[in-house]
Amino acid sequence: MSGDSGTIELSRSELRAVTGYAVACARPALAIFESERPDDRRPRAAIDAAQAFAEGAERTKALRDHAWAAHRAAQETRDAGQAAASDAARAAANACGAAFLHPLAKATQVKHILGSAAHAARACELSAGDDPAVGAAHLAQSRILAHPVVMDVLRRYPVAPPGGARVGELIRRLDASLR
Repeated sequence: MSGDSGTIELSRSELRAVTGYAVACARPALAIFESERPDDRRPRAAIDAAQAFAEGAERTKALRDHAWAAHRAAQETRDAGQAAASDAARAAANACGAAFLHPLAKATQVKHILGSAAHAARACELSAGDDPAVGAAHLAQSRILAHPVVMDVLRRYPVAPPGGARVGELIRRLDASLR
């Protein structure tokens, strides 16, 4: 943290590393969404845009637009009773959102770092008949994917906040395991 300002120093390369991590965590859940909505490319486009940023593209309005489009896909699948697909789309939206991690020393910002992993884990759980062991396995893989830069950035923020139902619980578990 930077003094009394309540802000955290974040470099562009750190934002790219966090976004790359979010993409890697979200990508496995994409198949869950696409099995339910094979003609809906919004979550894939969001993951691709986030990957492009992680690899050096600029952080533009188009990246935000892709995040919002994936979020709308999540709402539509939720409303259609496709809960696993909804969480998979949220994982994709959160991958884009990672590029917009705010340098504010607030626990809510942890969701920008770990939200894609938690939503992907939840999508995997739901896809497997709400099996928490499947979510735990995804979190274990997410821990392996966490580069030291990602863990360093995470440690600059307060621990993940309470609430958020099952996804919030998954975020807190992953957060605790990476600190």
